[in-house]
Amino acid sequence: KKTYQPIDDTPHVPDEQLGVEPVLRIISNLTHIIKSTFPNTKVYSAMGNHDYHPKNQMPPEKSNIYEQTANLWHDWLHAASKETFKIGGYYTEKLLNQTGFRVVVLNTNLYYDQNKLTENIKDPADQLSWADKVLQDAAKNNEKVYIIGHVPPGFFEKKRDKAWFRKEFNKRYIDLIQKHSAVIQGQFFGHHHTDSFRMFYSSKGSPISAMFLTPGVTPWTTLPGVIDGGNNPGIRIFEYDTKTLLIKDILTYYLNLTYANKVYERWEKEYRLTEAFRVPDASPASMHRVMERITSDKCYLQKYFEFNSVNYDLTECHADCRVDHVCAMREVDFEAYEKCVVKEGGSSTAPVLFTLLLSLMLSLLCLS
Repeated sequence: KKTYQPIDDTPHVPDEQLGVEPVLRIISNLTHIIKSTFPNTKVYSAMGNHDYHPKNQMPPEKSNIYEQTANLWHDWLHAASKETFKIGGYYTEKLLNQTGFRVVVLNTNLYYDQNKLTENIKDPADQLSWADKVLQDAAKNNEKVYIIGHVPPGFFEKKRDKAWFRKEFNKRYIDLIQKHSAVIQGQFFGHHHTDSFRMFYSSKGSPISAMFLTPGVTPWTTLPGVIDGGNNPGIRIFEYDTKTLLIKDILTYYLNLTYANKVYERWEKEYRLTEAFRVPDASPASMHRVMERITSDKCYLQKYFEFNSVNYDLTECHADCRVDHVCAMREVDFEAYEKCVVKEGGSSTAPVLFTLLLSLMLSLLCLS
């Protein structure tokens, strides 16, 4: 089993309420907690966009925070990892030091459209060129690879047309995945605080990779521009084949805030992917099947929608909601996403009353 929790260390507050020293102190405290709780566990940690001061403004070059964070993560980083981390916040290592398996940890905050320091740079910190070389070498050495990052490419499913990457970086990332899909066995990202996934396809339309967006421990109820944007705290476990790195299953646990506030704190199983969506594993082919079921089946759509907020928002996923989620999952590319929104948004011409009655009938069927 592989545990990974891609969240920011620091609180989401205005810059004037923090500073370099507070940010480093928070990273240090959480690093100490993880080391103390899991002293024998190998940790692959990626920086979040709030793990810097000012937030989002991660430089494409050496910096004090990169240097100090590398020192704090001394026990988790090999010597070569520290060198690349100090110049750009990224690194690669063998997975659990095993031959044939590799982890690539990216600093995708460099591609965030809020990062003013990388706005006019073609390849910030040379990370894309570096990743291309690492993946080329992985193919030569018959390695299988997991990619880890924080800010994901594509669009935010809870707010239409909200992308995180600048357009040119988004395209280059997609090109990187398509080029090296044969060695990439999984992509693991966060940032959204929600539970979702993204599909990547070949030029012929075949599913070649899946990106998993893990929900956050922090119940961020004030997502900008989103109504009811909160989430229950979630923790996720990925189960994988130790011989192939195929992701066999995903198990998510959650803390029901309503119950915790009224009774007591209780972490419990939310769902297991293979059980909830009736697929054999979490391979790209299976995740494509999950997406197809969410797209075409109202019951699966509603189930996914409730999982998306970790069972915090239990309202109905209406027609616009469906478009936002389906297109974000299916299309990471900017132009393809726009076409999807037009296509999916214009597909329904049913009268309003008929649509409401059909929705009610389907809701009752989902409960049966």
